Amino acid sequence: MNKKIPATLPFWHPAFLIATWFGSGLLPKIPGTWGSAAALPFAWLIMWLGGPWALLICAGVAFGVGVWAAGMYSKHSGIKDAGPIVIDEVAGQWLTLIPAGLNPVLFLVGFFLFRAADILKPWPASWADRKVEGGFGVMLDDIFAAIYAAAGLYGFIWYFEWPTTF
Repeated sequence: MNKKIPATLPFWHPAFLIATWFGSGLLPKIPGTWGSAAALPFAWLIMWLGGPWALLICAGVAFGVGVWAAGMYSKHSGIKDAGPIVIDEVAGQWLTLIPAGLNPVLFLVGFFLFRAADILKPWPASWADRKVEGGFGVMLDDIFAAIYAAAGLYGFIWYFEWPTTF
């Protein structure tokens, strides 16, 4: 049987650049972690320029654009949630960091909380990962994971009375 292998998107295609967060998802072994790490300097800049509301808006924009880009990448690669797709980590990481302010320690705590929630996929993230198709499905499980991680970060800030400015 001769299966036709779908053509992949060229590197310069906007969907490829967005889905892989400018190639960070192509780094070896742990693309999700690389994508989350690559989201951090952008989150810092957005937070510095516009505060938590700007980061929330940008996370929403990343989600919307990510649905399209992840869907295109998946369609052309033939893989439902290919490893190099990390725009979902970007949107999720940004959502997680909203309570962090401009505190680098809280950015680090938020990074690890999001990575843990993204890997463990507590319900409903696990449900979305298995049941929701297309670009929306690729993005949705990370948003659910980010809600858990943001709640954990907020709890950390509250419990330790940690300042959100450095």
